[in-house]
Formats: sequence, structure tokens, C-alpha cells
Amino acid sequence: MDSDDSRRVLDPERDTAALKALTHPLRIQLLGLLRQDGPATASELAVRTGESSASTSYHLRVLAKYGFLTEAEHRDGRERRWRAVHAVTSWSNEAMESSAAGRAWVTLSRRRQIEHLEESLARHEEDLAAGRLGREWVEPSGISDHMARLTPESLAELWDAFAGKLADLTARDAGDRRAERVVLVWAGLPVAARSSEACVTDVTGATGSRMTAEATGSRMTEETDVAGGAADGGDRP
Repeated sequence: MDSDDSRRVLDPERDTAALKALTHPLRIQLLGLLRQDGPATASELAVRTGESSASTSYHLRVLAKYGFLTEAEHRDGRERRWRAVHAVTSWSNEAMESSAAGRAWVTLSRRRQIEHLEESLARHEEDLAAGRLGREWVEPSGISDHMARLTPESLAELWDAFAGKLADLTARDAGDRRAERVVLVWAGLPVAARSSEACVTDVTGATGSRMTAEATGSRMTEETDVAGGAADGGDRP
């Protein structure tokens, strides 16, 4: 899949230098902040990340060099403002497996998405407590986990179904003033059965070992998702 105005598609062969540049925790964080909250200066991002303005300025220039950022309109002309060029970074997992740089990027980006989930949970709780979000958001919000038995084809179909439904709902709510930004982080991670779980024959948990949303205290009505682009990007092109 080729890149377009809203999506940057990384190719491990074509984008080797860009991948190495992006495989840096602070650069991923800076790119995510600009995508989430809009244009900012190096000084503003330094405050939000706890880094020096010299450090954020350097890393912003590196991101710009490889096409992830560009200059935004300046408010007062005194300090350069930056904006993200694309809303989403995506890639092919199969292609990334072919190079060390690709594997390093996928591992780091997934760890950053988990950090983004933790940060978003804290922000969500603070916004509810401070009244910045209405009480109508309490019931539909949350985190859930499931353990299903699926084939590779079914897991791929599930990703596509979620992406399609998300696109439909986003389009439907585009003009609704009640709509808020919603952080969605979903994952589909197959795990090999341990020897004690080898006798599992179905998804009901009738035999063998199985962890469900009930086991972890999560609500079955809530879902989990990893859309490429909440903070930075996702690994589904």
C-alpha cells in the first residue's frame, strides 16, 4: 500500500534510514503528541515531555528530515512550529520481519502504544473527575480483554471488520457536536498453548486453561483495539 495524505506507509527496504530515525522513544512520543494535539513548538513539547528545548528541537528536525513533520503556520514568527504530515503510520508486519531495523521498529512502536494506553487512561479518569467529560461517557468507556480461538484468516478478518466499522461510525458522527476524541488501542496477539493448555478444544473454557474478561474483572461489553494512529501508528496497513 502506498502512502497518501493521511497515512505514511513504511517499507523496510525503501525507508531504512527513516525507520532508524523513527526508532527512538522521544521521537515516537513527539510525533504522537503532534498528531494528537496539533501543531506545537519545541519549547511547548519540551514542557510536555520533560526534555530540554534543545533536545526536542533536534529530534523534531530529524523527524522533519524524513518526512514525518513539516513546519506549521507560525503564531508570532518567533519560534518554529511543527505539525505532523500524516495522521497514521502503518506497515506490513510480514515485510518488517525481513530486517533487523523493521523488527526493532515494530517492537518499540508496540511498547509505545501500551504507554499511550496508560497515559490515556490517566487522562480519561482526570477528565471525568474534573467534569471535562459528561457523565454520559461513563458507561460506554472502558477496557476489556478476551481470549478467543481463531485462525490467521479469522484474525485478519476481525481487523478488517473493526476498521470498517470504525470508519462508518467516524463518518456518521463527524457533524455531531457531542463527539469527542476517543482513544482506541486494540490488539490481536496469538499465543502458543502451554502444555497444560493443550487439551483446550473450544472457546467456552469447558476444558483446559482460559482467561476471559470475567477472570480479569473487565466488562464483557467493552472492546480493545489498536488502530494505527491514536498516538503514533499501527501495524495494519
